[in-house]
Amino acid sequence: MTGADIGLALRRLAWIVQRVVGVPDYDRYVAHVRDCHPGTTPVSRREFDESRLHDKYTRPGQRCC
Repeated sequence: MTGADIGLALRRLAWIVQRVVGVPDYDRYVAHVRDCHPGTTPVSRREFDESRLHDKYTRPGQRCC
């Protein structure tokens, strides 16, 4: 296994872990808006992060921890 193979495996593992624990993904959000809502401008990264943080702390029972 080469260094490049190990790097790719680690990136894939990180991606999976982020999805499992619910880390918001701005790039995925932007792609969704572009593909599913043409003509709509996505919110800025800062607005996206603030919205996710707000949702995390104002929606009790949303997650187990």
